[in-house]
Amino acid sequence: MARQEAAASQEPLEPRVGPVPSGPPKSKPYTHPAAGWGAAKAVAEVLVKDREVVIGSLEMLKMNHDDGGFDCPGCAWGDTKDLELDLCENGIKHTTWEMTPKRTTREFFAKHSVSELFEWNDHDLEAEGRLTEPMVYDALSDHYVPISWADAFKLFGDTVRRLESPDQAAYYTSGRLGNEASFLYSLMARELGTNNQPDCANMCTEAGTRAMEASLGTGKGTVDLKDWENSDAVFVMGINTASNAPRMLTPLAQLYRDGKKIVHINPLIEAGATRTIIPHEILAMATFHATPTSNLDIQPRAAGDMALMRGIAKATLEMAETDEQAVDRQFLERYTHGFEDYRRVVTETSWEEIVHQSGVSLEEIRKAARIYREADRAIITWGLGVNQHEHAVDTIREIINVLLLRGNIGREGAGAAPNRGHSNVQGNRTCGITNEPDAAFLDKLAEVCGIDPPRTRGYDVVGTIEAMDRGDIKVFVSMAGNLALAAPDTRFTYAALRKTDLTVIVSTKLNRSHLVHGKQALILPCLGRTEKDEQKTGLQALSVEDGMSMVHLSRGNREPASEQLLSEPAIIAGLASAALPDSQTPWKWYVEDYDRIRDTMAKVLYGFEDFNRRVRQPMGFRIKQPARELVFLTPSGRAEFSHAPLPDVVPAPGRLVLGAMRSHDQWNTTIYSDNDRYRGVHNLRTLIFMNKDDMRERGLAQFDPTKVTAYAKDGTVRVLKGFLAVEHDMPRGVSAGYMPELNQLISVSDYSAQSDQPLSKQMDVTIEQDA
Repeated sequence: MARQEAAASQEPLEPRVGPVPSGPPKSKPYTHPAAGWGAAKAVAEVLVKDREVVIGSLEMLKMNHDDGGFDCPGCAWGDTKDLELDLCENGIKHTTWEMTPKRTTREFFAKHSVSELFEWNDHDLEAEGRLTEPMVYDALSDHYVPISWADAFKLFGDTVRRLESPDQAAYYTSGRLGNEASFLYSLMARELGTNNQPDCANMCTEAGTRAMEASLGTGKGTVDLKDWENSDAVFVMGINTASNAPRMLTPLAQLYRDGKKIVHINPLIEAGATRTIIPHEILAMATFHATPTSNLDIQPRAAGDMALMRGIAKATLEMAETDEQAVDRQFLERYTHGFEDYRRVVTETSWEEIVHQSGVSLEEIRKAARIYREADRAIITWGLGVNQHEHAVDTIREIINVLLLRGNIGREGAGAAPNRGHSNVQGNRTCGITNEPDAAFLDKLAEVCGIDPPRTRGYDVVGTIEAMDRGDIKVFVSMAGNLALAAPDTRFTYAALRKTDLTVIVSTKLNRSHLVHGKQALILPCLGRTEKDEQKTGLQALSVEDGMSMVHLSRGNREPASEQLLSEPAIIAGLASAALPDSQTPWKWYVEDYDRIRDTMAKVLYGFEDFNRRVRQPMGFRIKQPARELVFLTPSGRAEFSHAPLPDVVPAPGRLVLGAMRSHDQWNTTIYSDNDRYRGVHNLRTLIFMNKDDMRERGLAQFDPTKVTAYAKDGTVRVLKGFLAVEHDMPRGVSAGYMPELNQLISVSDYSAQSDQPLSKQMDVTIEQDA
């Protein structure tokens, strides 16, 4: 109760994320095609602003290519063979942000105390440029001061060896870490004796992984780019395509031109669900010729996706009563388990309940079901708009149920396609980053690497934050990422991080996590994706895995921002050598030639056999995907139907569901500007998007300040004042705003019991005028 009262009485944190607005807020619906000249103009402005017009433009030609180029550090969409401009606006922004000529030097840190920098907004922190040398926090002066790499490693090693238990340390990972570094990081943590390996997937894609493992025996999607080309229908669920997976617009446009069907399912109709001009289609750009990217847009209530999928299943089974081809009976009999029980559940779910819970009319549900039935091959893809809900695992299993009905697993042009939002988040998991490793992986790691890895479950992100608060985590290491800003319950997370003895943040730029630190703190600057990685045996390349299980090399071309920068594998090896002085693992030898790391990975990791040869093939190689071959690694040996009842997702009277999302001019916690072009918003991030009738009911006009009250599972209440109401095309009962500003409304207790993910898209709130 004391904690509840404390949370309820807290004043909200003052949002300081985006830059100072350049003018008054504006909001006007965006009516232009996605991408096209709007994206080209935005890219030109970025290149001019960052003084990278010539060099930056040339570098972009090397992105996502198999002939020595680097992989985009943005999203995890697959690379297209022989496409000269396989890039997008946000990928260019992300890369140019890294290539900036600005530098954050020791003189900068001498000039500004940590307390002063904490008051800066997050945009301006990163805009100072690339970090140039290792720094250590000096508590007496409240400044970061230079430290040698050797002394930085020694500080970490000495601190870790003094811990009473290896489980008093946690090793966090963001999706930008390459495969080789991920493997070494995983090996280091387990040789030290802990499975405390939280990662960004704990906050974004965990639900999909758990759902697919239960249904199909795999945590990964079953489709590749060729399937996208050959599908008859694609259902896009909970994805703001134009901003979060812009390269998906290319196959969507081509599918539409080929007469195929595209259904977008999202409470907000985003720009990518309307029409697009693909920048590398020169004639279309020259003639301003846009291609539609949708045949049907459905706007369910927040978390209404499961009911909608149940409705599509119910309509499909009803069609099967008179249409023998509506379901694939042979597939169901040969490859699935639990179908009759599922049919019974669907039959017993009334249309009234489906319509009520989904917020979608029966007519629209039947339209979607008809498109699904008429497609011989269908793909369903989903993103954070599905993952970040209480019942997301059941929802995604319902998506798989729908795919199974018509045999849309294990054949070309069909399948499950989770949208992985960050460059190598899937590769991190493949290469060992997880707090709950399976026994087979640990057995192989022990056999090949000669260590005795721990077998107990470690902490995920939420568990790590709670453990830091209790004092059970005393050392926190972050390989890239910005946990202080990305995590839920901002105030609680800040306080928890400050209770640790040591925080170690490996990054390219200054961010909030450097300023919310332990009693001691290290900033360790690393190479970026675009930079040359020179080791003893010559230039090195790292590999990454895209969202379609393709593994390929990424090789930087630019000179490093500073001579003092180390690669991520080199930093990990330095930390490990200092903490494990008697280790038999050849850390230094590994870093001299990354082929040596890959040779070891080939012996440990399933699907990485003959790694060094296969990764050098054009476009790399695809990791084995048993479910794609109709091999289901489930207890029954078949694809499993789930039978979950529909949850009640309708907000209580007077309440709304609030979801936190990214703006278009943002990538994760990196904010480029206060604009959100595709949603028509300029000079404003502290906003709440609302349905016009919900606004009118509460006496709110455009840009009126609001008071948002969030009600947590643990009974605590959080209040946020002053965010401006903005009318938007969305269903009643649904509201939305930007992360990380809204993270402070999400209690650390507000996580899914199914996936342990924070409920970023399902906050229970009231919204009223701010008096």
